[in-house]
Amino acid sequence: MADSVSEPTVAARQETISNKQRVRTAIQVLGMLPVLVVLCIGFGLENERFVSLTNASIVLQQAAINTVLAAGMTFVILTAGIDLSVGSILAASAMGALLMSKVAGFGMLGILAGLGTGLGFGLINGLLISVVRLPPFIVTLGSLTAVRGIARLMGSDTTIFNPDLPFAFIGNGTLFGVSWLVIIALVVVLVSWFILRRTVLGTRIYAVGGNPDAARLTGIKVGGILLFVYATSGFLAGLGGVMSAARLYAANGLQLGQSYELDAIAAVILGGTSFTGGIGSIWGTLIGALIIAILTNGLVLSGVSDIWQFIVKGLVIIGAVALDRYRLSQNGRT
Repeated sequence: MADSVSEPTVAARQETISNKQRVRTAIQVLGMLPVLVVLCIGFGLENERFVSLTNASIVLQQAAINTVLAAGMTFVILTAGIDLSVGSILAASAMGALLMSKVAGFGMLGILAGLGTGLGFGLINGLLISVVRLPPFIVTLGSLTAVRGIARLMGSDTTIFNPDLPFAFIGNGTLFGVSWLVIIALVVVLVSWFILRRTVLGTRIYAVGGNPDAARLTGIKVGGILLFVYATSGFLAGLGGVMSAARLYAANGLQLGQSYELDAIAAVILGGTSFTGGIGSIWGTLIGALIIAILTNGLVLSGVSDIWQFIVKGLVIIGAVALDRYRLSQNGRT
């Protein structure tokens, strides 16, 4: 007996994002806007420096790299997976980009080196998860440590610095007054939205996250989808590495990207994407990344120590997951 059905029937069965669910997701995304407003008002009243165009520009630039990482994390979490290695991949990619940038005559190839490094590690994660069928948590937890070690080896455990970085405009330049970092982040969000909402691939990503067994029975190559999402997450972490290197002119394998995976996960979950997969949107992730950036910026301006910043972010993640569980219980999912 055939284990797959015709393409039109498959497409019908894959339509897990019903109109009702789309409306529910939109409501969740819009529901986060008041949180943004409250944070802005609160930090604005507490410190007048928070309310300025200069600080707004800083917040957007701070949010840009996290938005890129969180976009990749959105693909992964929509399949009910997790990628804990994005911070380490970002560091290794930044090291690769800077090393190549110092080669005479090939400096601009540093961009490709950074992107290639990220894509390579993402493919390794994806193959271990989709082909070897290891749990995503275990694979990416191992990658978090292993890739961090590779990043340190790449720079002989020192900081790589290039004051003549040929692609420094990415981190410090503007186009019509808008930072290139912000433009890149917005392009990533738009491309991600198009893939998730306007392509068959996007529909299948939601289907795999909603019910992988049912998706497999309807003919979806679940392994291929998982390979794609983890490769995408790695590639976008590589892009984040290029953006970080361009912004700082330097990279350190030990320190760069530390805890970035937590910020990316927090942005995705705050934006309404469910940890159990199949529900969420890239626009929600964008709002989540802005909330994390505003929270971080406001705490810094208020003189809150790094220790308390970690505590607050941790509590925000726990609260977001608790809210996700509440939503699922209200929707009849566990």
